[in-house]
Formats: sequence, structure tokens, C-alpha cells
Amino acid sequence: MSLSKEDLETLGEAKQVLESPGLAIKLTDLIGKPIEKGFDLLPDNWSERISMATQGALEQALGVAVKSLGESKPSSPSDFRHKLAVMASGAVGGAFGLAGLAVELPVSTTIMLRSIGAIAQSEGEHLKEANSKLECIRVFALGGRSEDDDAAESAYFAVRMAMAKTVSEAAKHVASHGLGREVAPVLVKLIEQVAARFGIQVSQKIAAQAVPVIGAAGGALVNTLFMDHFQDMAHGHFTVRRLERKYGEDIVRNAYEQA
Repeated sequence: MSLSKEDLETLGEAKQVLESPGLAIKLTDLIGKPIEKGFDLLPDNWSERISMATQGALEQALGVAVKSLGESKPSSPSDFRHKLAVMASGAVGGAFGLAGLAVELPVSTTIMLRSIGAIAQSEGEHLKEANSKLECIRVFALGGRSEDDDAAESAYFAVRMAMAKTVSEAAKHVASHGLGREVAPVLVKLIEQVAARFGIQVSQKIAAQAVPVIGAAGGALVNTLFMDHFQDMAHGHFTVRRLERKYGEDIVRNAYEQA
């Protein structure tokens, strides 16, 4: 069974999004300067502070995903209220920089998660199912290649393969036990794997916001671009998953590689 012409075109569009240049290039285009200049302006302990904030934001997002995604009427994937809220939280980040990250990042990450959930539902995901909830969390790991990825593989499928076992085990745990008072080891592992990739892109965002010309208004624009990036990843990811449900994973993977 092969993909229809229409679905092949759709898959090609998804691949173009999922394999597109990373967030750093988009941020550089926005601020008109290499974001490396922003890294030079950050304090010595910036990496540790971003790592802690990223872990905390994802833990909060995981709680939201497990407890509330799929429990209310789906909103539009392009709901502008999500973007306005992220822009507002980005203004905080732009005004206070790294100091505001612990407040801003959990807020913007949770808002983005709800938008990702809406996109997932629009592509046929059932968000009452544990696996679909965790696939929304996995979106935060997409959109960049790590040093450990195989250069011969697509960046997208490299991430999926690297996280496949953890996501599967975490989904089984959530389906059987829920979240619980203490985060189970398999969920801690999931958060760590996502944070390792999400943290890179958070660092790039913070570096862009550190550029002196950015300020509060620019911080809001950076956060909007940040949200657009992960919305694009969500559209691409859940399009691929929809086609996999229709044709099978192997057929879609082969078509993706040839697209």
C-alpha cells in the first residue's frame, strides 16, 4: 500500500517543517545579529539556571498534560489567545532576562502545551489516551539535532527512535497509575530526555533576549517566534502520526525518507 498523491504532498510539507533550519537561525534573522553575541552577555552560571528552569517547566507541563489535556472542548489550533498569552510572558522575559526565566518559562511552556494539544486533536489524536498526552510533551524535543544523532538519519526520526522506549514505558505507567504524588523514575527519565533538547532551544531564546536592542517588546516577539517554532513541530509531528495510523509506520517512514 502506498500513499495517495495528496498524502505524499502532505507528508512532504511535514518533512520540510520538521527538517527545517533550527530555532537559532530563525532568531538570528529576527534580531539581525548572531545569537552568540547574546550568550556572551549571560552570567557565568546561565547554563545551570536554564537547566533548572527547563526541568521545572517540563515537570509542570507534564502535570498539565496528564491531568487536563483532553478534558475540555478542543480549541482552535490557531487560537490567537495562546499567542497573546505567550507574548505577554515573553515581555517579562525580555524585561528581566535570565532573572525572569523561572517565572516566565513554566507559564509559556504550559500555554504552548495547550496549543500543541489543540493541534494534536486536529490531526485525530485522542488526548484522553496516555500515549497521545506524552506525544504532546515529546514535541518540545523536536526541531534540532544533537551531537549524538546519526547524521545519516533525519533529525526527526532520530529523536523519535532515541525516545521511543522511554515514551512507551512512560505511557504505560501513566495509563496504569496516573501521575502520582511523586514523579516515577520512568517519567523523570522522559523529562530529562526532553529537557536535554528543549533546553538547547530555551538557551537560544534567552541569548536572543539578552541582546541589548531587544527589550520587553522584543522579548515578546522572541517568545512568539519560539511558540511558532513548536507549533510548526506539532503540525509536522502529528501529521506524520496521522498518516502512520492510516498506512502503517514503515510505509510512512520510507515515504518520508524519499520525500
